[in-house]
Amino acid sequence: MLASPSPRTMTASACTPETAHGAHLFKINRYSLYRDLGVGRLIESSTFAVGGYHWCVHFYPDGHSGVTKDHVSVFVELKTKNAKARAVFDLRLVDRRTQPYAWPNPSEIDPSEFDSCDDNSACCGFLDFVEKIELKDYILDDVLVIECNIAVIKFKKTTKTKFEVQVPRSNLLDNLGKLLETQEGADVSFKVDGEVFPAHKNILAMQCPVFKAEFYGPMKNKSKHNVNIIEDMQPAVFKALLHFIYMDSLAPMDDLSDDEYEEMLKHLLVAADRYAIDRMKLMCESKLCDRLCAKNVATTLALADQYHCSQLKDGCIEFINSSNRMSDVVASKGYEHLKRTCPTIVVDIWEKAAKTRKI
Repeated sequence: MLASPSPRTMTASACTPETAHGAHLFKINRYSLYRDLGVGRLIESSTFAVGGYHWCVHFYPDGHSGVTKDHVSVFVELKTKNAKARAVFDLRLVDRRTQPYAWPNPSEIDPSEFDSCDDNSACCGFLDFVEKIELKDYILDDVLVIECNIAVIKFKKTTKTKFEVQVPRSNLLDNLGKLLETQEGADVSFKVDGEVFPAHKNILAMQCPVFKAEFYGPMKNKSKHNVNIIEDMQPAVFKALLHFIYMDSLAPMDDLSDDEYEEMLKHLLVAADRYAIDRMKLMCESKLCDRLCAKNVATTLALADQYHCSQLKDGCIEFINSSNRMSDVVASKGYEHLKRTCPTIVVDIWEKAAKTRKI
């Protein structure tokens, strides 16, 4: 008789690479002052952390060596002492006029080995990153921005198969967007310059303290007619306001020209201030900061002062004092308006400039 086969034990193991991804923007202000810095001389970013290590970016405006003097050189350095790290990295010049950056396919980039114990292995990068004559396409308002993306690779051994339940992303915002679009269950309407916008009181009150007080506060409107007249606002602006309340994001404005987009941001900032929607107001401040130039900084500063936008105000003053274009700002129409309506702000500009010795 054949013996019964003994039970077979099967084990399995796996080695799975894990990545910790981080990005750092290295902004070089007043770039013209770094031209002809000299071959081999570098500008170093501040230290930033990714994957448990510290890193920095080295930028050579006139090349790392004489062989690459017609190029700029860019490197990533592992700053953590006595450390070794394996990482995938990507360096690029940021063109602030184009679409947002997308991280490349990791399979298209070879991993690099960093070793801070060896001076020759602590840095990895590009000697001939880009020709100096091509930099003009990336310098805007005398500012050059370098983006560094790093994915630190770590290997994790496992001896147990892990089954994961795939959980779909939340569709809450999608549902709220459909609710706004279909108007199903709407219990209030707003009339803006002849155009009517149905909405839902509970959602408006949840996101906006002004609407909450209007609908459910002690002074709530007891009228049976749930139609509210909105004065001093364009229909497109109110529509964008509703979009933010329902979707927690600014409405798409791809169809607008640059000037129209900037003007809409200002209208949305005013609307956000009027309805005490702080997050929307700060998002508008941030986007207006990104669009500052000598032509519009004075009018933007007047707007920031009028609606108590402290961060936007500080950004405008810093831009004026650091852009090396004070004469262009003073010559703009907005500056004349600023002098008449906000004389104290003009004093702030000159006082801060004097303290930093930029004038």
